[in-house]
Amino acid sequence: MKKGEGKAKHFPVKLAKPAQRALEAAGITTLKQLARFTEEGVRGLHGIGEDALKKLKAGMRAERISFKSGTK
Repeated sequence: MKKGEGKAKHFPVKLAKPAQRALEAAGITTLKQLARFTEEGVRGLHGIGEDALKKLKAGMRAERISFKSGTK
């Protein structure tokens, strides 16, 4: 892996660098792993904004997966 390429590059959606770093720091490297988190929990990650969340949700819908229900 080249310098600056994070594990979040495995996402099938294009995310801004801060969002990629936020997911990588949380140990999230695939859309499937997002299903273990609530939307609120992911939204609370520093670097995840509305645009990133919208793209992540669209990618998850395409793979027929969703965020965990409940709080955090």
